[in-house]
Amino acid sequence: MKPLLAIDTSTSYLSLALISGSLKTEFHAEVGNKQSAEILPQINALFSQAHCTAADLGAIVYAQGAGAFTGLRIGIGVAQGLAAPFDTPLIGVPCLDAVAYQIPDCECVLAATDARMGEVFYAWFDTKNHIRLSDYAVGKAADIRLPENVSAENMRGVGNAFALEMPFSGSLNMPTAADYLALAQTGRYPQTDAAHAELLYVRDKIALTAAEQAARKIQAA
Repeated sequence: MKPLLAIDTSTSYLSLALISGSLKTEFHAEVGNKQSAEILPQINALFSQAHCTAADLGAIVYAQGAGAFTGLRIGIGVAQGLAAPFDTPLIGVPCLDAVAYQIPDCECVLAATDARMGEVFYAWFDTKNHIRLSDYAVGKAADIRLPENVSAENMRGVGNAFALEMPFSGSLNMPTAADYLALAQTGRYPQTDAAHAELLYVRDKIALTAAEQAARKIQAA
């Protein structure tokens, strides 16, 4: 099997994973706004460890969203740049899927991540039967509701949004690029060429206006 590279830039972390034969190499570190400066050097470092190049890759896996707008654009841009010269297929894995599957074999998982602006990205999953139970959504945590015919006693939550005030309890665990790579290897996510790779957006608005920021400060005072 050809080497596979996974890229996750959906948060303030830069997370990379490369598998080549029996060798698996990873990089995972919080880099803040330095993702664009760090990503290519760190990918090259993984290539060096695995003794391969972009030309050898069988596919590139990327975090599809929802997540940090700028980070997602960096990740898909680099993935497309590495893939296009060699017609390497890309595999987009939705971020909330990667969050949810940290809890496998569970019939009701709430995956929720911090979307900033007082909101969370979230979706409900049945990871035992590989079914998404709801749409991908963004909104106030207080507005999240259980899917029909599911009791709160049977659900589990996961994601960094559980550090916020949430109506359900859950762990703060977040996935790494290795988790995206593992999901891509299941074959449940389609391949596409570099020109047609897309991001998953669930929010049209990516920032508060100056007036909205001022109003929020007044409310918090």
